[in-house]
This record gives sequence, C-alpha cells and structure tokens, in this order.
Amino acid sequence: MISRLAVFLGSRDGAHPRWRQLAYDTGAGLARRDIELVYGGGGSGLMGALSQGVIDHGGRVIGVIPAFMVDREWGRVGDEPGVTTHVVETMHERKALMTELADAFLVLPGGLGTLEELFEVWTWHTLDLHAKALGLLDPAGFWDHLVTLLGQLAGHGFMNAETVEALVVERDLDAALAGLTTRLR
Repeated sequence: MISRLAVFLGSRDGAHPRWRQLAYDTGAGLARRDIELVYGGGGSGLMGALSQGVIDHGGRVIGVIPAFMVDREWGRVGDEPGVTTHVVETMHERKALMTELADAFLVLPGGLGTLEELFEVWTWHTLDLHAKALGLLDPAGFWDHLVTLLGQLAGHGFMNAETVEALVVERDLDAALAGLTTRLR
C-alpha cells in the first residue's frame, strides 16, 4: 500500500492547460485516497497546481525544497494546514530526503529537472540503493518518445530490458497507482 507518494513534475505550467489540470487532479486524487504527497516544494507551475489539489481536498503535503529556492520565493512555505516543508541545502539532499520519505515515485510532465529527478532515483533503484516503485503518468502520450528511447537503449544493450519493464507507464492515476502498488517490495 502506498501511504506517501513522491511526485516529480514541472515547475512551469507547460504549453497546454491540460498539464496544469492533470497536476491539480492528481493532487486531488491523492488526497481522496489518503495518500500523502511528497514533492519538491514549489509553489508555481505544475508543482503548485499539484500541491493545491491536495490542499483543496483536505490532504497532506510534504515539500522538500533547497534554501536557495526559498530565498528566491519559489516555494510553498508557510503555515498552511496540512503542509510540512523541509528546507535542505542542495538539490541532491532534496532528492535523497524525498526518496527516504516516499513509498513510490510518480512522474508527470515536466522538463529537464523532472527528467533529472526521474533518472537519478531510477539509477539508485538499479543500484539497489532503494527498492521503491517508479512510474510515469502519461494520459496524452507525453512520455511515448521517452519510453521508445528507453526500449532502444535496452535493445542496444545499454540497459536491461527488465529495468525498462520495471517502470510503470499508465494513462490514468488509478492504473498508475495500481501498477506502483504491485511493484512495492
């Protein structure tokens, strides 16, 4: 069972309003399922929409944010009910604490930082530094090219096919959570 889910996603809204709605709806869905959100602590873009969806539906949020982002006022920090914020020094400490706190990871649309988070946590998984499930929420085919590339990397022998197959890729939140749950150890 997943009680805390780390979600990686964009700090920007993206070019289409559906991404912001997806983030908000994901947050609302987590709150309705009593799954606590662990995320990067941002207050804008998809990160802000995700956390607002949780808050608006009575859920709990744990934000993990580096001090330099707080200094730039990029974070959701304050006395909001249901929100706990951990301020860390580095981006690496952020991912390490998120990994420690979460039962599993789900990735929504985002950019370079989102990919970096996915690949670092996934690499730690392949090195047996944690045994937590990872997945992509992909309602509109956003991750299709990445999944194809991952298959190509495995096909060329640069990663095991099992590593690619361990990544949950689903079109809706229910299916993604079910897939992550089956991979919990």
